[in-house]
Formats: sequence, C-alpha cells, structure tokens
Amino acid sequence: MLGEEGGEGDAGREEGAEVEEGGAWGGGRVGVERRQVWLARRFHIIRARGESREQGEEEDPPPISLVPGECLAPAATKQDLGWFIKKQGLDRLFHECDNHMWRLGERGIPEGLDVSGGSDWFALTRSFVEYAVTSPDELVAGLKQFYTYALLPAESFFHTVLGNSHMCDSLVDNNLRVTNWNRKLGCKCQYKHIVDWCGCSPNDFKPADLIRIQQLTRSTFFARKFESTVNQEAMEILDTHLYGGYAPGTAAVKAYWESLWEREDGLAALSDVQLTAFLSFLRLGLRSLEAAQHRAHACRYEPIGHPLSVHLYFYDDRFQGYLVRQEVQNAGTRVRETLEVWAVPQASLVLEANLQEFERLKHLEIGTEWDPKERIFRNFAGVMGPLDEPSAVQKWVRGPNLTATVVWIDPAHVVAASYEVGVDADAEYTQHRPPLRRPLRPGAWTVRVLRRWERVAEVRFLVLPLAFRGGAALRPEEDSWLHAGPPGDRYLDQDFQQLSAVLQLPSPEAGLRAAGARARLVGGALEAWVDGSAGAFWLTGDLCSTSGATPPSPCPGLAPCAQTSWSALSPDPKAHLGPVKSDGRIR
Repeated sequence: MLGEEGGEGDAGREEGAEVEEGGAWGGGRVGVERRQVWLARRFHIIRARGESREQGEEEDPPPISLVPGECLAPAATKQDLGWFIKKQGLDRLFHECDNHMWRLGERGIPEGLDVSGGSDWFALTRSFVEYAVTSPDELVAGLKQFYTYALLPAESFFHTVLGNSHMCDSLVDNNLRVTNWNRKLGCKCQYKHIVDWCGCSPNDFKPADLIRIQQLTRSTFFARKFESTVNQEAMEILDTHLYGGYAPGTAAVKAYWESLWEREDGLAALSDVQLTAFLSFLRLGLRSLEAAQHRAHACRYEPIGHPLSVHLYFYDDRFQGYLVRQEVQNAGTRVRETLEVWAVPQASLVLEANLQEFERLKHLEIGTEWDPKERIFRNFAGVMGPLDEPSAVQKWVRGPNLTATVVWIDPAHVVAASYEVGVDADAEYTQHRPPLRRPLRPGAWTVRVLRRWERVAEVRFLVLPLAFRGGAALRPEEDSWLHAGPPGDRYLDQDFQQLSAVLQLPSPEAGLRAAGARARLVGGALEAWVDGSAGAFWLTGDLCSTSGATPPSPCPGLAPCAQTSWSALSPDPKAHLGPVKSDGRIR
C-alpha cells in the first residue's frame, strides 16, 4: 500500500463529492466490492459464483498493484489506533442508499479484532489477493459483512484482513508518498450533502507547498495532490528540477487543456445549460467570422447538429475559456468542415475608489460549485441557468473588522436578496449562497457589496435562458415556467423591494412585463435571446479549422487549428513523452 497514514475520509479520490459506479462517496459497495471484483478479474481469480474474465475488461483499476513476497500497507500505529477508529467512523454504523451514506448509530468493534488502516493505496501479494477474494473462512466473511456498513472501508478492510490473518508476517508498514495536508482548509465538512460525516481531504500542491517535498528524508516515490486546473506551476517547477527546462520560446509550456466533454460521452452527459451555451458560442463565433471577412460567401457557415467536443483552456494558471468543436456546412458550397471556437468570459467587476476600510476587498465573484478547500468555483466560467444555485464569494486581505451588506438584483430590477456579512480581521474569503427560490429569472443579474448603503463593489453575472429541457428543445406551453421567474416574483419570504429607492433602481414593472413576454419564446426567437444574452458576457472572435494546411479551409480567415496557440489541437510539448530510458526516465 502506498499512502499517507490515516486517510481521514479522503479515500484516495480527487474530489470526494463524485461517485463511482453508482455508489455514494465513501460507500461500502464502492470501497470493498469494487476492488474485489477488479482484483478477481485482473488476476484471473475465480470467485465463488464462478466469475472469471479476461484482464483488461474492467475500467480504470483502483490504486492497487501486485508485488511478490510482501504486502506494503502503512497503517495507524497502536498509539493512535483509538483516534483512527473514531476519526474513520469505524465505531459507527453506516448504510448507503440513494447515493447518500446515512449514519444509523453506534456499534462496537468485534472483540479480539486488531483493527488497522490508513489509506487505500496497496501493494498486495497474489496469495493474499486470492485469500481476500475467495476465502470462505470466518475472518474474511465476517469482515466483509462488517465493512459493508462502514464509511470508506477500503482505507481499513485489506489492512485489517491482512493483520489478523495467517499472512500477518508479510505486512510491511511503509509509506512511499507525501500528501499535502492543510486541515484548516481540507476539513470543512464539504461533503455533508452526500455523507453524514465530516472527513478531510488533502489540498493540491502549489509552489509554496513544495518545501514539503524538499524537506523529505525518507524514500518517497509519489506525491499528491496535483491538479492542473488549480495550479500547474508546481508541476512545472518539479518537472524542471527533474528534467531541465524547455528551450526559451517553447510554445504552450504554460498552457493546459482539459477535455470536458466528447461526443462519445453522449448528450446526456451535458446539462441543459451547458448544451445551450456551447451551441450559442459556435453560432456567435460564426457570425463574428462572417462579419470580420466582410460577409464573404466562402466564410459563411451553418452549424450542423451538436458539438463534437468541449475543452477547458488555461494559461499561466488562469482560466481562458471554452473551446467548442463542431461540424459546420459552408452556406455556398455545402461542403462540410469542422471548426473550433474559443469562447472567452468577460470580466464585469467594478471596485470603487476611496474605499477606506473596504480597501481590504480585492475580488467579488458569483458562481456555482464552490470548492472551500481550493477556494475556487469548479464551474470555472460560471455558466448558469434558471435552476442553478449561485453563491457570492468575496476575497479579502487582512485589516480591520467590518460588516458588509450584499444585495442581489435580478434582470427585472427585483431585489432578490439582501444580507450582511461579517468580516473578521484575518478573514481571507467570505462565501454565502442565499436560498433563492427557483427558477431564477434569465438575464443579467447584479450583485453589489455596500458600505452604509454606498456601493463599494459590483459584479454582473448571467443566468442564461435554456434552449433545452432534458436534452429536448423547449416547448411553448409545458416549459415556459422555466423563464418566468419565481412564484409571485419573490425569491425569499421577505420582500426587499423597499430597498429599490435606496439602491436607485428603476421600477420593476416594465422589466417584469418584458420578462413575461420573453418567457414564452421558443425556436428561433428563443435562440436569438440566448445568443444576445451570451454575447454580452462572452467573446467568440477566434475560430480555426481542423482541415489543416492541405487542403486549407476555403475561408481565408480560418487558420489550421494545429497552427494556433490556443486550440486543443495545437502542439503541447508537455504531452510528448518518450520511451523509458535505461535510467528509468522518460525525458
């Protein structure tokens, strides 16, 4: 086993809120049964039901490797065993149902059992694998039953079976990796919506954290976590240390592309708001291309079907936008071509001057999927629809204690929410998600931060109208409620409209009438509304063609994607790995 001592609910996953094979995070079926099935298939072990499948049929394996002679399994020491049992929740009974781990009550540890555990990265002997998967003896059968109702069982099941079996002398307590624990950020009970427990999760390495690796005195082969969407610079530093730097002027060293969606994933893998946005980005890009080329016939294209792929694009650890690839048809020649458009979100933050104590406020952002551990929105560009639940996050530097008022205003000038935020002297971030009734009214929303009702910061964000519901085009009667705003035009029980005069807002009547008319739009009129809304918050002027240099695209304004600096098809030197050399290196 390769891992840090004491998993504390991390389970070796990148983001615990996700689920594997339909199971809840931390579930017994995910943690033990999945690994046993994989082990049986991977090593051609015939289980009790006669199951035997060829190697390679299973999906990505769990982090388990087979080694001769000894089982590597760093475990909680005798001195901290009680602490480990309490922190891991082994003395609690859990049950997995509806993708949620429910805590049912307390339970005792089986008498005489030497509990062990720590992490779910293993190096196991084949003989132990066969024993753990196929043995009918009372120890294995009893522990399978016990850990079926445990939280994060893979962080303790194999350790405990091994330590209590006749193979206990093959156990080697060795830790070959370093983990970037920051419990102040990583232990915020961020998964309470899917598990009745508060676990911890390690942070991604950033440059300031690399001293943890530099100060190591023991043998270490692995480190975690690294995540390019959070910080690629840390990996660049390590890569340069190991292999040397790239030649000056090498393109794309600071770029990073990540596949968000491919056609093979199926449209069901995209939310309705994502599908609406990505199709709109391409339409907007095609209009920009046509206008830039003075409406030349060779540069007039019509989109065909749905996107082929969508990528996230980062440069220098900053999100740069979406890259949407889709097939199009030339309006004149009817020849088909595949284009890629770069959609770039536009900033709208306004910070007033002479802020006095509010000089502490450095940023205001609205989004969904807030990650309190890495302190970023995982919905990187804030693509939101009427059914989303946005949060407001303020970033501060240290300074005097203060109280800020935060006000949310919808596109019809209805004051949706108002609340106060207390900011301590050492606070770095404040975050709040008002429980707004849905659907949110589509259009440009405004959030203001106020000091004694005077504006100190303001940001606008888009609630995009939906062109689809359940992947199908909106219908005029059945789906008009999606764009009608909340019942009674009130987002909360309290009515905040008396603040309109203080905030110097126009009367909402005209805005409500216009919003009511738009709520019934479908077809081309709805598409125009979507594009007008998206075009106010996104730039889509860069497109390229996958045709290559020979034959080139008939439109002179379309460069080959491979020759651009931004396309997901452009060269990435970091992805070029050679064969393993005699010294074990790949570069």
